[in-house]
Amino acid sequence: MRDMDSWLSEKKEIGRRNAAEAVFEDIRTAIVDHKLTLGTRLPSEVQLAERYGISRAIVREALRSLQTLGFTQTRTGRGTFIVSESPARQLGGGAYSARDLMDARPCIEIPAAGWAALRRSNEQLASLTSLCDRMDDEEDVQKWVRMDAEFHGEIAEASGNAIFRKVVAGVRGALSTQSELVEHVRGRRKASNAEHRRILEAIAASKDADARGAMAEHLLEVKRSIIGTADEKRTPLKV
Repeated sequence: MRDMDSWLSEKKEIGRRNAAEAVFEDIRTAIVDHKLTLGTRLPSEVQLAERYGISRAIVREALRSLQTLGFTQTRTGRGTFIVSESPARQLGGGAYSARDLMDARPCIEIPAAGWAALRRSNEQLASLTSLCDRMDDEEDVQKWVRMDAEFHGEIAEASGNAIFRKVVAGVRGALSTQSELVEHVRGRRKASNAEHRRILEAIAASKDADARGAMAEHLLEVKRSIIGTADEKRTPLKV
């Protein structure tokens, strides 16, 4: 408890830009460096918000990523506990695991991108272009991950295939969770924006093979980021 008090008393100045990522990284580093030990209950959202000089909403965003990665576990009425010093092998993604998403997305989104290149309307192309432009300028992580999921949903819509559209819409929440996690841990926003732009350019040019290839490359990079995040030995602790 003395270590926790000492850590909590260290006030941290967090800039407004990417505040959730900074909080996430500070707590994650404290866990990995054993400043916060296994079994420790984290301070309350109010205490953490005071420590970093930020809102409770930003604290919750950071804590959500820590739990998704398997570092922490929240027990109703008891608080949030540190349960691991390394990421979980099977990362969560809302209702679906990371493995579920990695297995399924190429089967749906690669052909959807190809069909979108052949079937998209001018209005759908304008919507995709607007999303890419806004994502390039967006600094707020939560807004960016929502647009990320929306971009993939728009491609499924533009494919003209009701099954593709329904499947992608059904996993939208999981896609947002995964996207937020990858951004916090790997900082892939800029790379993802460039990959999205290549997909958009192929769809705009009505080049279905190029659209499929660009989507395949994007999903492979996401997969590599997820595997890299989870590919560490985990030391679990029950609380």
